[in-house]
Amino acid sequence: MKNVVSPVLALALTASAAFAGGPVVVEEEPVVEAAQPRSGWIVPVIVGLVVLCAVACGNDDDTASPTT
Repeated sequence: MKNVVSPVLALALTASAAFAGGPVVVEEEPVVEAAQPRSGWIVPVIVGLVVLCAVACGNDDDTASPTT
C-alpha cells in the first residue's frame, strides 16, 4: 500500500503546481513618442495676415499736407 500511495501523492502535488499559473501572456508596451506642438505655423500666419491687411487697407487719414 505504501508503494502506491507515495508516487500518487508526489504526482498529485507536482501536477497541481504545474498548472497553477495558467499561460503567461507578455504584452508589449506601446512606444510613446513626444508630441510636437502643432501651433508652430498659426502665429506666423496670423501675423502675416495682419501685415497684409495693413498694407492693403492703406492710410485713411483725411488730413492732407498743405501744398505751397
